[in-house]
Amino acid sequence: MTPAIKRILFPLLVIAGVVLVPATVASAQENRQTTPGGEVFRTYCAACHGTSAHGDGPLASAMRKKPANLTEISKRNGGQFPSDMVFRTIDGRQPVRGHGGPDMPVWGDAFTKSQEGGDAVRVKAIIQSLVDHLESLQLRSTHEQ
Repeated sequence: MTPAIKRILFPLLVIAGVVLVPATVASAQENRQTTPGGEVFRTYCAACHGTSAHGDGPLASAMRKKPANLTEISKRNGGQFPSDMVFRTIDGRQPVRGHGGPDMPVWGDAFTKSQEGGDAVRVKAIIQSLVDHLESLQLRSTHEQ
């Protein structure tokens, strides 16, 4: 596949994932206890990162770079969960060197334009709920091992 086709195909796959995958992902997660950000994660992130956040979502194989295993953020950061860096990575409007990149949507902008978002305070709350959810996955991952 040529780079030009990949540049056209990837946004279409992301749109398809955002439209089609959330219902499938939500039904697979009905029995799993989640934090308030869990629903946001399933709706916006699981298509790429997977329902268990291991980087194995239905769109992962179509991506140039495999999505990160989000259950190992603390492990990759010396056992500490870097909340500020995770927030900035999700927001995407302030690039974080080595994180996110062209395959990861700029969720700060997307949430601003979404029905759930709108104003800066609401967007910050949505992103913080995702950060909190991801941090809870670190604790679960640590306790499971």
